[in-house]
Amino acid sequence: MSENDVEREPGMHVVHDGPRQAPPLVLIHGSGASGASWSPVVPALAAHHHVIRVDLPGCGQSPPPPSYEVPVQASRVAAVLDDLGLRDVAVVGHSSGGYVSTALAEQRPDLVRSIALISCGPQLGALLPQPLILRILLGPPFGPLIWPRRSDAMIRRGILATAARPVDIPDDTVADFRRTSYHAFRTLTRHNTAYLAERGVPERLAALPVPVLAIFGAADPRWDPSSVHRYEAVPQARIELLPGVGHLPMFEAPETISELLLGWTSRQQVPGA
Repeated sequence: MSENDVEREPGMHVVHDGPRQAPPLVLIHGSGASGASWSPVVPALAAHHHVIRVDLPGCGQSPPPPSYEVPVQASRVAAVLDDLGLRDVAVVGHSSGGYVSTALAEQRPDLVRSIALISCGPQLGALLPQPLILRILLGPPFGPLIWPRRSDAMIRRGILATAARPVDIPDDTVADFRRTSYHAFRTLTRHNTAYLAERGVPERLAALPVPVLAIFGAADPRWDPSSVHRYEAVPQARIELLPGVGHLPMFEAPETISELLLGWTSRQQVPGA
């Protein structure tokens, strides 16, 4: 197959980048987004990895599932990896995609070699008051009315409200945000909250024999940036706090994110590292 292939694995839209014989790297987006949100870092990652980008159920170009619960989303990702015959993969999750990554490791430790979390809130107490445009778009009474009428400019403003610096949001990223319904987004958010309320991410990961990299922007407006240190509860976790970066490090600092991820995955491929 070519170095950029689109497939529909079990009930999910999946994009492959890079050579299939390279070490596998799975990228899992946050709520309402899609695999397109990884576009700025894919070229660098695909030079060294078989990169698998999924659209989680109900997001982007994937059909809605019977359930949006985090463990169910993780089981759908596991089904994709099983269908591809992959094991021992590095998994990277952005924002709530980190919850799916963690649930995947909880369910299927045979599949997950290492986990990198980017802008992934560790527990509910770390959530900050959300930007005004997000409160309007996401909550009643205006959210259900405005959501289906969003312009591309409004979608971009909503995305950029979580960044700390001006960035370019590609058209395909905007188009995939448009495909995600208000019901899907609200339901995903509710189940993400339930997953965190049950048990924080650091506590979950501390119980697993999986190496962890936690990356946060020091100017993240969604989650308290200092909360990244909660991941120090995970044995031998590596913590990276990026100055002047908000909630979208892949767009705001793509070269830095690529370097951190490639350094992390290369280290995990060395026995005993």
